[in-house]
Amino acid sequence: MSISMPTYSICNLLGADRCMTEFVVMPLKEFLAQNHDISFPHKHHFYQIVLFTTGGGAHSIDFKRYEISPRQVYYMAPGQIHTWEFDDGTDGYLINFNESFFTSICHNPHFVRQFPLFSTINNESVNTLDDGCFSEITRTLEQMLEEYRNKSAYVMDMLRGMLMTILIRLSREVPTTLNGSNSKHNLELIRQFEQLIEQHFREKKLPREYAELMYITPNHLNALTNVVAGKSAGELIRERILLEAKRLLVNSDLMVGQIAESLNFEDNAYFARFFKKYLGASPEEFRAANGMHVRF
Repeated sequence: MSISMPTYSICNLLGADRCMTEFVVMPLKEFLAQNHDISFPHKHHFYQIVLFTTGGGAHSIDFKRYEISPRQVYYMAPGQIHTWEFDDGTDGYLINFNESFFTSICHNPHFVRQFPLFSTINNESVNTLDDGCFSEITRTLEQMLEEYRNKSAYVMDMLRGMLMTILIRLSREVPTTLNGSNSKHNLELIRQFEQLIEQHFREKKLPREYAELMYITPNHLNALTNVVAGKSAGELIRERILLEAKRLLVNSDLMVGQIAESLNFEDNAYFARFFKKYLGASPEEFRAANGMHVRF
């Protein structure tokens, strides 16, 4: 029997009487006061954006630790593992929303994934805003809070529009190395590659397999990923496999051999060599260091 890490939906956080809610915006301090008993680490079924205005401490997303500072904003997609240690007095703004929040106005069911904020290839999960952007975003967030609390006519449509404004404004702050006349085309290819990795990383581990799905050559794919991410296509595929391995090691009591099988490795020994080569520790050592009991 696996040990299940807490996975929260918006419904879990708001209570059964508000389970139909697809969107929440609130001051971070208020959210923390209402959910002080949340167990960590945990993950979400929804997207989350948090902007810090005061305070400090640290938080980690998928095993990467970040020191908190004012004007910092982080973005989380469903399924990512998250934990935090906030100092007293930490405050800011929090937005939680489901992917379905936009489906009433957009035919693309994965519309939100098109924004670089939630990309695993060419973006960090955290960045710090300059004064101008920070002022713009906080003004919009204050307007959102007012709308959300007043519940006026067409409130969700208004909030949807303001959230779109925030997603676009924040996306413009994401550094990118794309340039030239083919920038838009290249970005579309990178997003396609990212989505294909997410769908197939368990069974497809070679760049040429993804290049075939994208109708481009492996050399073209490698050139593209090196320009955008500074990494080869093979590195990006391996990173996704290793991330899933780490999540399973921490998030379950599956035996290492079972994890190797779930990721379609030939055997446990090959998986162990692969894991240690790129992370510098065996699966057992990684699990022990992250608070799980070792099982073989």
